[in-house]
Amino acid sequence: MTERTESSARESLTEKLGVEIDAELLALALTHRSYAYENGGLPHNERLEFLGDSVLGLAVTAQLYERFPDVPEGDLAKRRSAVVSTLALADVARGIGLGEHLLLGRGEEQTGGRDKDSILADATEAVFGAAFLSAGRAAADALVLRLITPLIEDPARYGAAVDPKTSVQELAARLGVEAPSYVVTSTGPDHDRRFRAVLTVGEYTASGTGTSKKQAEMAAALTLWRDAHA
Repeated sequence: MTERTESSARESLTEKLGVEIDAELLALALTHRSYAYENGGLPHNERLEFLGDSVLGLAVTAQLYERFPDVPEGDLAKRRSAVVSTLALADVARGIGLGEHLLLGRGEEQTGGRDKDSILADATEAVFGAAFLSAGRAAADALVLRLITPLIEDPARYGAAVDPKTSVQELAARLGVEAPSYVVTSTGPDHDRRFRAVLTVGEYTASGTGTSKKQAEMAAALTLWRDAHA
């Protein structure tokens, strides 16, 4: 990618984010550790992710507290868990096309890293961290809420995002079909194993991937639940 193309892509992403982020910080937020390691140990986005996780949590917690004054603490916690989950953040990332801007190592590139839930979610949090450092807390909070509020407005996804496997079990019961069936396969060496789960519930089938069997099954379950409620 040429310098001009990179600049144009960054401008496009900045427009979608709606906040001016320092170019170097934005590039850092988009740099996965696989790319950093393959290029001489460059800095990568994990420190920004750490910061962004706190920015995200505080903004969402405050929003839920103010928005739902009569909802008890336990239910607020469940709602927060849903909208800040890896699966939810990955959806947010896909909505702004974040995957196409990531800097990935060859291995991640070849194994579909641009659409992996964990990588997308981590990068989203890193962008929140970069926004905080560049534009301050108010701008970072506004960015978080602009992207996350649609999830807060969709209460049906709370249970599915927090516990998608239970949600598809309940779906199977409502449909009067057999219990969900998962078929899980794995690829790659032991230190970098990747899992793919194929889930079937009645006439519905969906797949999901992850770095663990559980993560792949949860991703498949959430995808199937969404398909069934589309």
